[in-house]
Amino acid sequence: MRIGLILQPSSVQSAHPPLSSGRRLWALLSSVLLGLTVSWAETGLTQTEPPAATTAPAELVEVINAIDAAATAGEVETVMQFYSPSFSSSDGLTYENLPTMLTELWQRYPNLTYKTVINQWQREGSAIIAETTTTITGTHSNSGRDLNLNAVLTSRQRFENRQIVAQEILDERSQITAGKNPPTLQVNLPEQVVSGQQFDFDAIVEEPLGDRLLLGAAIEEPIGIENYLNPAPIELELLSSGGLFKVGRAPAELGERWISAIIVRYDGITAVTQRLRVVGRETSTGAR
Repeated sequence: MRIGLILQPSSVQSAHPPLSSGRRLWALLSSVLLGLTVSWAETGLTQTEPPAATTAPAELVEVINAIDAAATAGEVETVMQFYSPSFSSSDGLTYENLPTMLTELWQRYPNLTYKTVINQWQREGSAIIAETTTTITGTHSNSGRDLNLNAVLTSRQRFENRQIVAQEILDERSQITAGKNPPTLQVNLPEQVVSGQQFDFDAIVEEPLGDRLLLGAAIEEPIGIENYLNPAPIELELLSSGGLFKVGRAPAELGERWISAIIVRYDGITAVTQRLRVVGRETSTGAR
């Protein structure tokens, strides 16, 4: 699948470096998710009624609150105490490479705030399986420009002996804005597509366009450890309407992709990244 675009006018070259480095680091942030978006991909939640946070086991609440606090403080060693040495994730993160990722991330974004709520939980023997939603916010200064970050991530997670052992992200949306009046985007993207299926990807600017010009780009990247620190090139084109309207085709390979839209207006920039799941035809009816 390729939905990247073709034109990068010289008049917007000054906007390119902040967008490139900022969006990639935000993709890293969204995918690391610290200890609060980890899960066991093969474990299904059987509870039909989501419990209130007050019904969750005390040890689960304590661990999640402690990880929130340590992540907000940027304390890598403290965060890693809540990971099992056998930790792994479907995105390629492991107990060995996670500290390096977090250290680099928090050097660039030193003031992130983490807030997690428990959506569902259940016991499985001595383990606890929990589905949580984490909101991450913060500001990063790049080349004199403030990038405002916001992400909302939902995942399952498996805790054993107060440590996290595995990871899968269920839903992800991250956004970067910059400028005095960044565009407000309505993004239309399915949560999942069948391998080889055609799909629409729209990023619509909600404010009236008037006589203002828009530049934009759409980017598709496979999710994996090799792409966390290697940003895809951003090629902006002049948009003839009030947003991006693209048609993609899912690749033959099953897996997950980051799909991003970047919109540049004279008074602001907005970049949104969402996760797209590519599934086989036989599993498409039962997936989220």
